[in-house]
Amino acid sequence: MTTFPLISQSEVMKFGSSGLRGLASELVGNPSGLYTEAFAWRLAADGIQPNAMVLVGRDLRDSSPTIAANCMAALAASGLQPIDCGAIPTPALALYGQQHGAAALMVTGSHIPADRNGIKFYGPHGEISKADEAAMAQYAAGRSGAYRPPPPPGTALPTRHDQAIAAYRARAEIILEPSSLSGMRVGVYQHSSVAADLLVEILQSLGAHVTPVGKSGTFVPVDTEAVSPTTLAKFKRWAGEFDLDAIVSTDADADRPLIADENGDLFRGDLIGLATALFLRADVVVTPVTSNSGISKAFGFEVVRTKVGSPFVIEGMEASYHAGRIVVGFEANGGVLLGSDCSLRGKTLTALPTRDSLLPILAVLGLVASTGKTLSQLRAVWKLPVCASERLENFPVESSHSLMRRLADRDALQQFLAPFGTVAEVDETDGLRMRMQTGEIIHLRPSGNAPELRCYSEAANPDRAAAIVALTLERARAITSTD
Repeated sequence: MTTFPLISQSEVMKFGSSGLRGLASELVGNPSGLYTEAFAWRLAADGIQPNAMVLVGRDLRDSSPTIAANCMAALAASGLQPIDCGAIPTPALALYGQQHGAAALMVTGSHIPADRNGIKFYGPHGEISKADEAAMAQYAAGRSGAYRPPPPPGTALPTRHDQAIAAYRARAEIILEPSSLSGMRVGVYQHSSVAADLLVEILQSLGAHVTPVGKSGTFVPVDTEAVSPTTLAKFKRWAGEFDLDAIVSTDADADRPLIADENGDLFRGDLIGLATALFLRADVVVTPVTSNSGISKAFGFEVVRTKVGSPFVIEGMEASYHAGRIVVGFEANGGVLLGSDCSLRGKTLTALPTRDSLLPILAVLGLVASTGKTLSQLRAVWKLPVCASERLENFPVESSHSLMRRLADRDALQQFLAPFGTVAEVDETDGLRMRMQTGEIIHLRPSGNAPELRCYSEAANPDRAAAIVALTLERARAITSTD
């Protein structure tokens, strides 16, 4: 049996905007077990009974099986019954847990590089709250010098992978009719997504002609909010080569969708969220401040803005819910959260208040099929401001915080943004979001999940939006390199 040294305070992980994150080399050791023990403690405090089942899933990173095994050992040692759900989409795991009143945890680093990983935690009713995260972090800090990893369970663990996948697939049958995508040519960029094959199967069952592309035997981090130029070039090539109506994909754990139009051009997360809200006839849309400013009441729904991160979107959805209202949440990365039940084709699509890629992908393709418009035509009809986003990778967290402190001074902020004109107003909901007198928007925000600095912009055309992001990040790197 492999043993690990006692965990030190320096190894304690951090909760970001979506779950626990850290270096994979650390999570394969004590921290994954320690935080799972903290999760079990929190569940017990909330009334979960001994031997209650806890579902455990994972993505396809090399480190994920070991971390998942650590988590299951810690759950068993804490008196709970771990259920091995294997490699599975996060929303499928969450849906199955919700249907059976079971807690769950998902081992995934989502879109971040392969040398990092993380854990997402779910209570029986959905994602844990920021208060839960704070309590678990405090528990872990108190146990950081005393925790020892438990031995693995002595017998094979029960599994529910196939049942959870079947429940998730059945959800697609509620969203769209079996033949609704007949004649549509869809490429599926598979890379190392845990939903690579499932997405192909579901789209084919709905009548689409599917072309799988780009499957990888090694892990590929796909950030749906900052898609690489290499990936965008592949989309354009595939769109032309296979005469596609759309290209769809997900991030590693399939809770964020990635969509390109018939030309291979990115159909951004803001557009995906808007399409889903229109498809579901939402009454209320809850979305972070990073989402496109053009998403407003003009589309027929109330808009509530939050900080970045699914826990904040969930809080906003809960506060906005009233009987009979359809509440939809989404983030700029395209992940959609359904905050209320809604009726589709006489069937009930139950609420799933965690990020999902399947619902928005099917909603977008369903709109194409029902309206007869291409994705590029839908983009033109909606006339949202043009957005761009990018990030500085391997940008130390302290550098991000130092930059935010410096730019909190309005004179320093104006000097920093002088190439773009005069700052008209500043929104500090999450990071610094500046509206210039020209109407352009520049938003700087330290990532909550990784050592990255993110920048978002809105402008009159794609080239201008991209140029704003590039220059802003260039200036951010330059100013912090002198500190």
